[in-house]
Amino acid sequence: MPMAGFALDDRQRLDWLRLIRSESVGPRTFRMLVNRCGGVAEALDALPDIARQAGRTLRLCTAAEAERELEALRRRGAHLIALGEPVYPVPLQAIDSAPPLIAVEGDPGVLNRPCVALVGSRNASAAGLKFTATLARELGEAGFVVVSGLARGIDTAAHQASLESGTVAVLAGGLDEVSPPQNIALLERIRARGAGVSEMPLGWVPRGRDFPRRNRLVSGLALGTVVVEAARKSGSLITARFANEQGRQVFAVPGSPLDPRAEGGNHLIREGAILCAETAHVVDALAPMLRRPDLFRPAPMLACEDGDPPRGRQALWDELDLPEVPPPPKADLQDGEAGQPEALPGDDAPRASLLDLIGATPLPLDDLVRASGRSVREVSRLVLELELEGVVQRHAGGALSRRP
Repeated sequence: MPMAGFALDDRQRLDWLRLIRSESVGPRTFRMLVNRCGGVAEALDALPDIARQAGRTLRLCTAAEAERELEALRRRGAHLIALGEPVYPVPLQAIDSAPPLIAVEGDPGVLNRPCVALVGSRNASAAGLKFTATLARELGEAGFVVVSGLARGIDTAAHQASLESGTVAVLAGGLDEVSPPQNIALLERIRARGAGVSEMPLGWVPRGRDFPRRNRLVSGLALGTVVVEAARKSGSLITARFANEQGRQVFAVPGSPLDPRAEGGNHLIREGAILCAETAHVVDALAPMLRRPDLFRPAPMLACEDGDPPRGRQALWDELDLPEVPPPPKADLQDGEAGQPEALPGDDAPRASLLDLIGATPLPLDDLVRASGRSVREVSRLVLELELEGVVQRHAGGALSRRP
């Protein structure tokens, strides 16, 4: 994966698009292929053989298909931004299912301003809509961009109230497939001062599981997610669960126990979400993160609904099950040579080994994963421990270096 500040050229962007649009390649498979093969072009070449080893025959996206999509995006004035490029949103880059490419219409710069997600019921109450509008407007006045999913009800109210200060609409389908269609005109207004975002190709009509995919991006773009109204089983609670698992703050607006639309928010508060009764409750809680926008620390875990499977078990993509492929060989160092990690007992040994790979020059997380031979999840956990201890710092774009 590219270094922070890296910009793809036209050929590289075409290759990235071909790989992510190929059959059974989602964000997880994309990253694993690149880490194992050493690059996107190499992953495209190796994918047919890797699929055969897994007993699969996959259809690769052709160069002509990718070129048509790029040309269609250019005609719309949209930008295709790659993970690791300077304008790729830093908070979104920090989640473990960050999309390799996002299509953006409007102002891409708005994505790297501090954001708050507002979500809630499509069948919202008048009081809920009024509170949402007040909250969105005051968050904008406090310097935050409001993110939501362009759905009816709470989402629509949040976008409408933050048009002047900046708002981001995340689509479940392609940028040209607005759901509901009644919000096509609203999306046009959003693009004037904010942005529309999608990871799906143009022409993609959203299906059922595309909405949870969208929800993880809504929460992933934001420092915190506010649930205004939500039933006990609703997409808004899925967004809250994503936010919690991404280490972001979760807020909930309390409501009457007699209103089914308040059950989800009240449940979140009972399980540890921050009560939000006014804008200051959100601003005060997020103020420390504004001073450290490069570091997203895990929040206390909230309990999931009984019977809800963990997110890792939800099949949001038809990912390819890759066969075990050995990592690239490490340098052969003799005992006593410079660079040999100090052997430490217990859990300190993996951290010492990882720290030995991190120098003063910022290193992308994917390069660190490849060099260590460990899983992305394990490296991310160890890096977070090192960050919290103050020995490693994270730069804009997600690259890592040792602290002086």
